Amino acid sequence: MHMSDKNFQTQFVVSQSPAEVFQAINNVRGWWSENIAGSTDQLNAVFLYQYKDVHRCKIRITEFIPEKKVVWHVLENRFSFTKDKGEWVGNELVFDIARAGAETELTFTQIGLVPAYECYEVCCDAWTSYINGSLKELIQTGKGKPNTQEHNLNQELVEKWGLPDK
Repeated sequence: MHMSDKNFQTQFVVSQSPAEVFQAINNVRGWWSENIAGSTDQLNAVFLYQYKDVHRCKIRITEFIPEKKVVWHVLENRFSFTKDKGEWVGNELVFDIARAGAETELTFTQIGLVPAYECYEVCCDAWTSYINGSLKELIQTGKGKPNTQEHNLNQELVEKWGLPDK
């Protein structure tokens, strides 16, 4: 993990093709959460993510370039645990896919997720788990670790960070 203009950024390299990486990113229910409403795999689609009453957001897909790039624009956001419930609104979540020799590099950047945000640390921790853990596993093994009834990464983070879990 390193900082780029203070926006959160993380990346990894896999042996799979750019097409496989692109497909996995857009299978949002396969790596982030099964609790998503709406389409996650076409330009201008809008989808909703919700985790209990801790976090919910509405996202529009504003760039969708096969094998190269996906950009999500956060239209609405609500955290239960920050003073500013709307942190993330207007942020862009950018997935950049690039060939790295015989391998494929994915770089994830949340433009606007900066240290000034109250949620910065917990969000960085969460994205590192989802991107470098769950999404990477989905690409490499065909199975990620999204939030489900059985396995809930958000729940682990809530416990770790002591977020209100009503």
